[in-house]
Amino acid sequence: MSATREALERAQQELKRADHLTYVSLKYTRTVDVLKSIIERLIAAIDSGFDALLLAAKNDNKIPAVPTLPRLKVEALKKTYAENPQLKPYLDFYLLLRKLDKAHFDRAQEYRRHVTMKAAVDEHKIEITIDIINDYFHKTKEFLSVAEQLIEEEE
Repeated sequence: MSATREALERAQQELKRADHLTYVSLKYTRTVDVLKSIIERLIAAIDSGFDALLLAAKNDNKIPAVPTLPRLKVEALKKTYAENPQLKPYLDFYLLLRKLDKAHFDRAQEYRRHVTMKAAVDEHKIEITIDIINDYFHKTKEFLSVAEQLIEEEE
């Protein structure tokens, strides 16, 4: 199996873990810790998707090496896939998730249906609820589909 395919497989595995956290763990525990874990899994899935895209670009000699730092990965993807407008929203989404993961947060309504993680990101208050985390999960799933299509086009 190629390194690109391995990275895509890692992304799918992380997505499966996030799926379980979203539809099983969160359903029964309803805590901010589970919301935080889901965000971490989504970041890992997107990160592996980025690795797959960058490895495919490296195999096509579009870039000399695959960056290891997240910010550099985003910059390399912006340059490499500049002609593809559907990738940019996912890059911004990834940066938002990373900020959420690092942000100081408060807990509200734990153990209830409306469990909320309130985080301060770039002087904005962002509230993450079960519905919002579901949207984030689906957006990550969409990104992995887009990444897979882009890789298949290059092969």
